[in-house]
Amino acid sequence: MNQTTRILAIETSCDETAAAVIENGTTILSNVIASQVDLHAQYGGVFPEVASRRHIEVIHPVVTQAMNEAHLGFDDLDCLAVTQGPGLVGSLLVGMNMAKGIALGRNKPLLGINHIEGHIYSLWLSRPSDEIEFPILTLVVSGGHTELYLMTDHGRYQHLGGTLDDAAGEAFDKVGRVLGLPFPGGPAIDKAAKLGNPEAFQFPRAVLEDGFNFSFSGLKTAVLRETQKFKGQLPVNDLAASFQAAVVDVLVTKTERAAAEYGVTAVHLAGGVSANSALRQAMRERLSVPVWYPPPILCTDNAAMIGAAAYWHYQNGRRDPLDIDVNPSADNFW
Repeated sequence: MNQTTRILAIETSCDETAAAVIENGTTILSNVIASQVDLHAQYGGVFPEVASRRHIEVIHPVVTQAMNEAHLGFDDLDCLAVTQGPGLVGSLLVGMNMAKGIALGRNKPLLGINHIEGHIYSLWLSRPSDEIEFPILTLVVSGGHTELYLMTDHGRYQHLGGTLDDAAGEAFDKVGRVLGLPFPGGPAIDKAAKLGNPEAFQFPRAVLEDGFNFSFSGLKTAVLRETQKFKGQLPVNDLAASFQAAVVDVLVTKTERAAAEYGVTAVHLAGGVSANSALRQAMRERLSVPVWYPPPILCTDNAAMIGAAAYWHYQNGRRDPLDIDVNPSADNFW
């Protein structure tokens, strides 16, 4: 009996066109990502119609490259996996239609995977699976999401809290624009903050004591108002460092409290903001349990994480019909 399961995964939820081949849910045979960052930088954010058109242009060569790097043909695959949502509807449709076409043409099963669950499963691509012991607390921080999940087993989640307004990554992008930094704002602010004083400005921390929800809209507004006080050149580095310190403080405080309350074995950081150096350092220093995070290539949107999540669904016998549709607002998967 063949014990090896190979999955071709496709991710087109936003502005990265990605395809990967994953073996047994943990081994990356290929992981190809075509970024659109330079394309959207002129707009200061992702332009949905531009993103979907670019996906159409590059999806075929990206999938072809992923298969070539894995040294496999489509008949060698056991399953197709694709991001079903959440995300931009036009972008999601490109990936979904590509996956459906291959699955239909090669008579392979197809699984639609939640994008947020994919980020959670980046842990299984960056840690030996025998070292992972439930329950795990996962903080997903990205441009569209800031969510805390308690994971007690594969496929078993409890949503503890999430953002009530701007996600952390969205706040980074908006503040980056206010400070005149390049898009995306997260890496630019992280870089500028290294040269600034995090105590130069006392920006608010919306801790929201009831539960584990987050709010960054007030912080974003506070930064904007502070910049309006300056008539000349902005102290960009100090503003960036102080803003970043406020975001990190809130994220760590909430995570630290949830980890203690639920007695988790470890904390996992996932999503694009999990690559932030100050966040990683503060989590390691303040939490009493191990803190894990994937390498930068697996923090931002990628297809490898979609394949890792799909593996466990596939092993449990899940098979989706070929007429499944995208779900742009599919936040609830727990």
